[in-house]
Amino acid sequence: MVIVLTMRYEVRLMGRVQGVGLRATASAIAREHGLVGWVRNEPDGSVMLVMEGDKAALDGCLKQLQDRMGDRISEAKIEEAKERGSYTGFEIRY
Repeated sequence: MVIVLTMRYEVRLMGRVQGVGLRATASAIAREHGLVGWVRNEPDGSVMLVMEGDKAALDGCLKQLQDRMGDRISEAKIEEAKERGSYTGFEIRY
């Protein structure tokens, strides 16, 4: 039997990350990986990304986001937390 642990990543992306399609890209990639959560622009110019799923999917999503948008991201602060199970899909918040 394989046990899959669900985790939560809270990621703050900094750089030239607003107005460049990062939220739409992150949302599409997260959905491809079967993740739930949300992404939104923050008043300080960063983008906040909250995702829940298994660790492999979370890491795969971040790698794919880096591959596609890495030239816009100067720093990513990633915090791991226990998932809360409160999301049913992935959304772009405004």
